[in-house]
Amino acid sequence: MRIVFCILGTFNSGGMERVLSNKANFLSSHGYDIKIITTDQQNRPSYFDFNPSIEHFDLQINYTSNNSNNPLLKTITYLKKNHQHKKKLNHLLLKLKADIVISMFDNDYNFLYSINDGSKKILEIHFSRFKKLQYGRTGIWKLINQYRNKKELAFVKKYDRFVVLTNEDKSYWGSLKNIMVIPNASENVSGEQASLLNKQAIAIGRLDYQKGFDRLISIWAKINKLYPDWNLKIYGHGPLQDEFDSLIYKLNLQNTVSIHTPVKNIKEIYLNSSILLLTSRYEGLPMVLLEAQSYGLPMVSFACQCGPRDIIKPGINGYLIEGENENEFISAVTQLLENESLRQQMGHNSMIMSEKFKEKEVMEKWTKLFDELVLNKV
Repeated sequence: MRIVFCILGTFNSGGMERVLSNKANFLSSHGYDIKIITTDQQNRPSYFDFNPSIEHFDLQINYTSNNSNNPLLKTITYLKKNHQHKKKLNHLLLKLKADIVISMFDNDYNFLYSINDGSKKILEIHFSRFKKLQYGRTGIWKLINQYRNKKELAFVKKYDRFVVLTNEDKSYWGSLKNIMVIPNASENVSGEQASLLNKQAIAIGRLDYQKGFDRLISIWAKINKLYPDWNLKIYGHGPLQDEFDSLIYKLNLQNTVSIHTPVKNIKEIYLNSSILLLTSRYEGLPMVLLEAQSYGLPMVSFACQCGPRDIIKPGINGYLIEGENENEFISAVTQLLENESLRQQMGHNSMIMSEKFKEKEVMEKWTKLFDELVLNKV
């Protein structure tokens, strides 16, 4: 069976790119013919490793070169690029003769369903229903995002299947006939568990508005006054690196908070840490929670849309903080820092609860979906 994935690029170290590489490699190793089509790769190497048998194509649309334009010019340029994108993708898909083509809700989601190449079309989203409304934008960009948010619902109905990551997000889309839930898979195949003895908390993600590291750094300033022997390590890169560095300096946290570049092998980071912190303003299904859970870490997270509610059971494997209440977040973290037995119990529960997110279980859902669509077993 030939499966084609469509994504902006594979050069980033983000969760979506990590999920794609894991999924594509699994399918390729199980006899599927996998192709990946990008729009903005620009000859950059993939951040994560892909099986050599997987063929990559770049359409050279380069949407990201348009990011700095004013709203009117950006909209006009985007429409031109989107038209070019559809034309090039249509031409390539007619050649590839795929059984299934999957959009990862990038710039092709508004037209992929209409390409008549004989394949079944799947749309999968790695964020929540209200992602665009959570960007924090104002003015004309807020109005544009509100309009696009409404249009998305009309487009998702046109796909053979629409895959969301969480039951929470599914509830936000209404009674769609084509919707189904398939979560991301965790990556710990070794079964190793963190000792939870090191006085180190971690946070992982892109250094941007979404991940809320500005909030986390401010929160840690208060925690540091109570527990100066603990440190916080943040792994990521992004546009707000300088802003976060300045905040660390302003709050005099240089000796307790550090920002590190992403690492491909994140295993050792989890194994040497004792708690995972997430302060995101919005998510889809955070890979960091799945990964941390699989290595037996307790977690403290804001209950943002969407994802944390599907992973964290309050008081069992971590704490879920409603209403972005920073005082409650601090209280939850301090309970874990001062109580080793509580960390160990929650970490043990995390390991057990990670079973339903194992790669085998998750990928069986995908292969079953492929069979249903292609072999008409619906």
